Amino acid sequence: MTPKWLPSSVNLVMLLILMPAVCSAIQVNCSQPNQPALLEALRPLFNLSSIRPVMNMTTYTNVSTYFTMYGILGVDEKAQLLLTFLWLNYWWMNEFVSWDPIQCGTDKISLPRTLFWVPDIVINEFMDENTAPHVPYVYLYSSGMVHDALPVKVVSSCNLDIYTFPFDIQNCTMTFNSYLHVAHDIQISLGRRANMITELSKKVMTTMGEWELLEITSFKDSGQSDNNDIDKLIFHVLVRRRATLYVVNLLIPSCFLITVDLFSFLLPPQNVDRSSFKMTLILGYTVFLLIMNDLLPITGNTIPLINVFFSLCLALMVASLLETILITNLLCGSADFSPVPTWIQVLVLQILGRLVCLHLKTKGPRDSDMKPNAVVAQQKPDDEFAEEMGLVVEDKALQELKSLRKNLQAIRLQVEQQLSGSKGSEEWIQCCPLKIKPAKILFIFVSLLTHASCSSVMLNCSRPDPPSLLEALQPVLNLSNIRPVMYLSTPTIVSLDFTLYGILGVDEKAQLLKTYIWQNLKWKNEFVKWDPEQCGSSWITIPRKLLWVPDIVINEFMEKNSAPFVPYSYLYSDGLVSDDQPVKVISSCNLDIYKFPFDIQTCSLSFNSYLHRVRSLQIDLSSTVGDILKYSKEVMTTMGEWELIGLTSKTYILQAASDGEMYQEMLFFVSVRRRATLYVVNLLIPSCFLITVDLFSFLLPPQNVDRSLFKITLILGYTVFLLIMNDLLPVTGNTIPLINVFLCMCLALMVASLLETIIITNLLCGSLHYSPVPHWVRVFVIHILGRLVRLPPKPRDREDTVIQNPAAQEMKVSSMVAEDSEVSQQKGPLDNDKSTQELRSLASDLKALSLRVKQWLGKSQSSEEWIQVGFIIDRLLFGLYILFISVSFITIIVIWMQSHNTS
Repeated sequence: MTPKWLPSSVNLVMLLILMPAVCSAIQVNCSQPNQPALLEALRPLFNLSSIRPVMNMTTYTNVSTYFTMYGILGVDEKAQLLLTFLWLNYWWMNEFVSWDPIQCGTDKISLPRTLFWVPDIVINEFMDENTAPHVPYVYLYSSGMVHDALPVKVVSSCNLDIYTFPFDIQNCTMTFNSYLHVAHDIQISLGRRANMITELSKKVMTTMGEWELLEITSFKDSGQSDNNDIDKLIFHVLVRRRATLYVVNLLIPSCFLITVDLFSFLLPPQNVDRSSFKMTLILGYTVFLLIMNDLLPITGNTIPLINVFFSLCLALMVASLLETILITNLLCGSADFSPVPTWIQVLVLQILGRLVCLHLKTKGPRDSDMKPNAVVAQQKPDDEFAEEMGLVVEDKALQELKSLRKNLQAIRLQVEQQLSGSKGSEEWIQCCPLKIKPAKILFIFVSLLTHASCSSVMLNCSRPDPPSLLEALQPVLNLSNIRPVMYLSTPTIVSLDFTLYGILGVDEKAQLLKTYIWQNLKWKNEFVKWDPEQCGSSWITIPRKLLWVPDIVINEFMEKNSAPFVPYSYLYSDGLVSDDQPVKVISSCNLDIYKFPFDIQTCSLSFNSYLHRVRSLQIDLSSTVGDILKYSKEVMTTMGEWELIGLTSKTYILQAASDGEMYQEMLFFVSVRRRATLYVVNLLIPSCFLITVDLFSFLLPPQNVDRSLFKITLILGYTVFLLIMNDLLPVTGNTIPLINVFLCMCLALMVASLLETIIITNLLCGSLHYSPVPHWVRVFVIHILGRLVRLPPKPRDREDTVIQNPAAQEMKVSSMVAEDSEVSQQKGPLDNDKSTQELRSLASDLKALSLRVKQWLGKSQSSEEWIQVGFIIDRLLFGLYILFISVSFITIIVIWMQSHNTS
């Protein structure tokens, strides 16, 4: 068996043999000033790609490093990872090679990276495989300088501090160092100032999403004690989260709901089931948190302050619910309780009562006067009534009965006036019941639903068959490492064409467009030419890896191509190479979803060579943009919710930031339109239905119906609806869609109408004890806004102003009962009949009851004014509701029509 150590021994022997040959730099001598001669002269250098390119091992290799941050793809708070996309640039000296640019015809050449020694520079925080597109070439200069540029998708660890989420700023570190070589062998230097890196990154960055780049700083790690430590270059990347999305979708709705819970204390617990209201509100808040759970960061090392805020809000709601349950129990069951303990009287009634401006009530004249007057003073003995004559008794009894009848009529009229409506209201009520049977209603409903919708080398083939053609092509295949031109001053013209076969989707948060294209590249290989008749064919398919392939990339590409691999290319007899391959493009795109779901996105696809400049490689369009668009629409099968509506192109000559040379970029602008029918049917129409229901809830009479419970149930239904449709809404951090503003406004109007309903209920039930309406409120609300909403102030009625002070009314009741007692005492000798005296006593009680009913059922002038204020505000909000719904509907229809007419 062959020992396992044999390959290492062979490598060592080869190095010992080659070391004497590299005592000095290899002076490359080119036989001709063209590429094949330079490649042939460089072949000894390729044999030394296994060792560090220095003549003396004590000499360190200085690697100049810098990068451009092209995109911030996102942050994973739970895994503590930062996702970025970088363009890396490395420069180092290869001491084994130098040549005369005049003798060899060029001062640089692009060759495969695999032919050279490449420093093992890594990013310490890198936690995943690089999935960026592969770039195979590096530049070798006549002085021995090597330039390596490559894109890298960096998944790096970062100590994230999200305590201040969503207003957090993250400082992440990227440490560049050699994985194996110590500072004695490799040292890393900064190739460009950090402020220039920051400025250029901000200029080219297109995929920030919810993150914004603030600053990039760098410093060398000077902690190494000697050259046996690894040299490090450390970059600090400062990024800030865009908080608008979270403020609109998290904080503002949460503040709405906690404000509703605050205003629910205005609901009178003796008239409204406040506990059911609060329980429904808590349920709605938990549903809201469930909806927005995906927006909250998930991390294990700290708790964001916003989570504490949500927990406190929920705790306050639960505490207020428990307090409401206790209040309801005291109001409904306190008659069976034992007397209030002394310590509670002192602590709650006296101390806390004064603190909240609710002083302990003192006993008024009602309690002191009604008891003696509730029962008429002791009547005279029964034998005194026997002295009256029968006729006089009969007349007195008749008078008392008539007085009793009048008092009862007064009570009945007062109660009927309060509990029944006017003739007009009865007529309106008469209009409400439908005079149609339920079967006919169902038939009408179903009916409505059913109607709704080098100078070229001439190859010589020994036989006209493929094996002889492949054998004749072997010298050309040996030149696959270099650009297929005889002279480097000759540019390679690459004809570009593609077909957009599918639009796979859009990631709004990461600002990515996912498409599937068929890419076709054509270029001329000057090293090959044959006679089709002599070789038996005018073309041949050979593996792509045997040919030189241009490093055409899409600048916005953020992932490795995951499309099926096609290994072959066409080579024609005149040297033309045709390379077709499918590409799954995950490209960055500056998405503007303000008009979602009626948005039109225009994304760019920038085709250019990653390394070659314009004097080496030029891009040409092989067909017109109109043909590309037409054919793409014909073959496209996977558009999903997106529709291709336009394609344009421009060609630019730009200056490279790395070496200052000019390079060519062909830019395609792809315009796609979102199909909005799904979102209109599933989002906008149901939302309009619910907001219309809330609009019509203003027609519920607040004095007869618990409108507040209806509205809080409607808000709960709206939050459940948003929970169901949450996956349809776009998630992005750099802008807020108009539909989010619409939904937020709908929720805000629902909350505002609920708060207004709570105020109306409070005014209807408790305004009797309020102080008079302030003058400015009377002028502004009753006189100005009242006339605006067609509710002018009512003229004062003198009968309504009789009862103004409850205490004075109690005194009036007491005095009237006392007068009746005196009259009965004065007429006692005359009216000594027992029945007559009982009737008088009954009449006195009914008079007191009538006055008491008038007191409690009647309304003072200030109470009526407060109620008038409430009704004016109610109608004003009703008008604003109608205005908002009308403007929203018209705006939605106009934007939809504009987007549909765009082509």
